Parts: sequence; C-alpha cells; structure tokens
Amino acid sequence: MAAAKVLVSVSPELRAQFFPDPGALRALGEVTLLDTHAGLAEALPGAEVLVTSWGMPPLEAGLLDLAPGLRLVAHTGATVKPFVTEELWARGIRVTQAGAGMARSVAEVALAFTLALLHQVHRFDHALRGGMPWARAEDVPARHEILGCPIGVIGASRTGRAYLDLVTALGARVKVADPYHPGAVELDELLATSRIVAVHAPALPETRHLLGRRELALMPDGAGLVNTARSWLVDEAALLAEVASGRLDAALDVFDEEPLPVGHPFRALPNVLLTPHHAAGTVECRRRQGDVVTAEIARFLAGHGLEHEVTRDLLARMG
Repeated sequence: MAAAKVLVSVSPELRAQFFPDPGALRALGEVTLLDTHAGLAEALPGAEVLVTSWGMPPLEAGLLDLAPGLRLVAHTGATVKPFVTEELWARGIRVTQAGAGMARSVAEVALAFTLALLHQVHRFDHALRGGMPWARAEDVPARHEILGCPIGVIGASRTGRAYLDLVTALGARVKVADPYHPGAVELDELLATSRIVAVHAPALPETRHLLGRRELALMPDGAGLVNTARSWLVDEAALLAEVASGRLDAALDVFDEEPLPVGHPFRALPNVLLTPHHAAGTVECRRRQGDVVTAEIARFLAGHGLEHEVTRDLLARMG
C-alpha cells in the first residue's frame, strides 16, 4: 500500500515544539512540510491528511477542490471553528484536534493565578517593582490559603476538570456551575459564595458576557476572578470598572484586544495579574499536542477510531 500523503501546515518554530522528533512525522507517510499557510493552495493537491495550526484559512470549497483525496484534518490546537466549514462535513472529511494536550498546562496557570490572588503576590510585586516604600508595600488586603477556600469553577471543560483536580487536591471547597455537570449549582450562588472564581466555559453564542456587570457585582468584596479561557465570557468593561475600584482582583491570560495595548488600564492596576495569552505554552504541552495529533493520524490510517474527533454536532457545543 502506498504511503499516505500528509501535508503539515505548521510554522518551523511551532513544528519544532510540537514534533521535536522529526521521525514521528515521517513515520506517518509521505510528509510535506509547509512553513506558512500562504502556500497552502499550491501544496494541497494530493494531500490525504492535513495537519493545521493557528491562522489556518477557512477550508472552503475552493481550497478543498484542490485536494479531492483529503480525508482527515488534524489540528495541533484546540478550537477548529475559525477554519472548519460545512464543506468538510459535506465531503466526509473528518476532523480531530489536540485540545486534550492543553488542559493540564492551562489548569496549572489557573492554579498559579489562584494562589497568587489568594496570597496577594501580584500586589506585592507591583508595589516593590514600582518603587513603593517597604512599609507601604506590605499594606495589602487580607491573604488566604487555598486549604478550605471556597472556589467557584464556571465550566467543567477539559481544562475545568483538570483545574478541579488540582484545587481539590490542595483542599479547596469547590462549587461548579455547568449545565452538564452533576451536582452543579446555579451561577448566581457560585458567584456570591466564592473567594476565587475561575472561568473555564466554552465560547458559545449563549456564553457571550456570561459574567457582566450584574454577575460581577454578586462576587464578595475582595474576591478574585481567574480567566484563562476566553475574554468572550467576561464583559471586559464591567470587569475593568470592578478592579479599578479595588473591590475585586483579577488574573487574566485573555483579552478583548490582543496584543493588549500598551496603554490599557489593566496594565497599571496593582490588583490585576496579566499574562499574554500563553497559558498553554509550556514545553510539555506543545509536545503533548504533537503527540495527540501524531497518534490520531496513526489511528486513522490504521482504520481505528479517533479519540478526539470533532463532529458537526460536537462543534456546536465547543469553544
């Protein structure tokens, strides 16, 4: 049997992170490496498997016509919504993704954010780096341990479940708001009774600004919001008003505008901890993503079922 033709449309930088052992790719079949998506149209003819990364253009009819033998699209990231189209389903092309490889690293960042907010690390750091006198830098709100801490988790996604495992192991008292999670509580109850609220819900039409001015106002004074999911879920203007007042703290990896403008008010606030949308950027995470994609392609080519397949119905419920 002829080797499958695999087109890898992933930049050299990311390719080195996802697939540090080039032999893992070569073992899949006849592999063509594409350094930028700009050359996709020229490289597609003959492809049976397409490996994608961020920035992939929509796979519409015009592109798919160039690859009548395409059978599988394997994404090295999580969300496939920016490029998956109805044309893929209509042609029987299957889709898989590597979101499972990202859950642990994002959950660990959410945990790090949680501990930083509880112990006021962000305020101490901002004060000392800003030249504040030692005595004034010591003057922060009350600090708390995670043991026994009431933590609310919005969304029992893969990352949400990984975060739940971590904070539960450290002794937190956890509530979950998720319509599909057994034992879940109402969102208002969670917000009103949690010292830390961690957002892990998918970005869907119905979750747009799930946390708006009314919802944020339910959080107790001194509570903290952790968002490593999507800014879509939180009304950024409403959150800015709360943290600017000093009533709430926040730790954020995602923003309405990325890159976050240099002059954005979030950057100057001592009670806000910021990272530049890199929660999933660990060495181990990137390798897991590559391993997931490699294993999925190998299963597909061997005629076995996919473990991380995205179907039309599932896509409607995914972020």
